[in-house]
Amino acid sequence: MTGEHDPQTTAPLRRGARRDVLLFDLGGVLVDNDVFDSLRALVGADPDDRTLRDRWLRSPAVRSFELGEITPDEFAARFVEEWRLALAPGEFLEAFAAWVKQPYPGAEALVTGLRRDHRVCCFSNSNVVHWPRAAGFLALFDAAYSSHLLGQIKPDAAAFVAVLRELDVAAGAVCFFDDTLANVVAARAVGMDAFHVTSFDDLLRRLESLKAWSR
Repeated sequence: MTGEHDPQTTAPLRRGARRDVLLFDLGGVLVDNDVFDSLRALVGADPDDRTLRDRWLRSPAVRSFELGEITPDEFAARFVEEWRLALAPGEFLEAFAAWVKQPYPGAEALVTGLRRDHRVCCFSNSNVVHWPRAAGFLALFDAAYSSHLLGQIKPDAAAFVAVLRELDVAAGAVCFFDDTLANVVAARAVGMDAFHVTSFDDLLRRLESLKAWSR
């Protein structure tokens, strides 16, 4: 992705007394979404990918909504005002609901296959609009965490600590995959092995390099 670079090297996954935990972000990693392409079109400019992602992560409206603190209608009104969008809150909310789409082809088979040797979980910044849309896919994981239900949000360190507490594992037992570099950096800071991936194909290549998956 433009403006982001991850120098992380790879090594085979560790094997120990308990299975390694593979922890995945959803949007842009396992699930198709138009979040940042749609945002770029709405703001009427062409910011680089990292600038746009950083603004999204810092947005007060987004953080409040994805922490479960405000309703969809409140989020839409605040977001339209904060980002100075030229459309009504209701129009924005309708478009926003469609930003998250279906799992990438092969994602369901990947999760099912990885669970033969690993504990496979997901952790996404999500909300009451998008999370239910993935219900069928979420049922495939050993555990699924969303910021709006957990009350913690990436890239805050407390979010990763909360997930570790829920999983009852040490940070070193977890390999985390996300398409936003800030989240990867934060996961590493709490002790996880974390990897920046830019697409589903990139994720597969990373898993192959870790000897966790083969096509």
